[in-house]
Amino acid sequence: MLIDSFAAPMYATNCWVIATEPGAECVVIDPGMPDVSQQLTEILDKHNLKPVAVIATHGHLDHTFSIQPIADGYGIPSYIHSEDRAALSNPEKLVSSEFQSMLSGMSFSEPKDVRELRNGDVIDLVGLSFKAIHAPGHTRGSLMFEVSNEVLVSGDVLFSGSIGRTDLPTGSAKDMEETLRKKVVPLSDHLRVLPGHGPDTTMAHEKKHNPYLKSLVGRY
Repeated sequence: MLIDSFAAPMYATNCWVIATEPGAECVVIDPGMPDVSQQLTEILDKHNLKPVAVIATHGHLDHTFSIQPIADGYGIPSYIHSEDRAALSNPEKLVSSEFQSMLSGMSFSEPKDVRELRNGDVIDLVGLSFKAIHAPGHTRGSLMFEVSNEVLVSGDVLFSGSIGRTDLPTGSAKDMEETLRKKVVPLSDHLRVLPGHGPDTTMAHEKKHNPYLKSLVGRY
């Protein structure tokens, strides 16, 4: 599996590009802000890749800002959980009041082809399977993706040594605890974890060292 990434200039959000090999089709995950089309083009050219879909792990603008120009520019579909879809055209629904003021005067629109995902959906793309795992807590529509039993794209649910914040609109500490207990801890140790921010890690490492998971491992 070919995996490459770059961090968007604002908020250092990881944009992941996944394919089977160089010269193949690829999936783009969480293209952030501001418009990161040029950074993406550099990775695509580097590996001679052709994007066929854009996936959002959740609706926060630092993960979705560039979805519309990239998806419509390449004429490809976008995927997001049904609970967070509205944020594509109205990102103020999911951000703090301080961030809302920054968005005043800006307008947003959905890509032309948006496809909603729900828990357990499997989308077969570029020779890989992307299994959607609904993981509310950071937002109501947060998703993780298990990719061909090798990789977990964790979005802002799980980071190296930490987890996503729960104090923004539709976030919930109670939902996050349930997500960690029921959706994250049972995942296989061998999975490589690709988070929304920060370095990649593994499930084995996080179960052993992440304080938010250590207390749950072995209890359930």
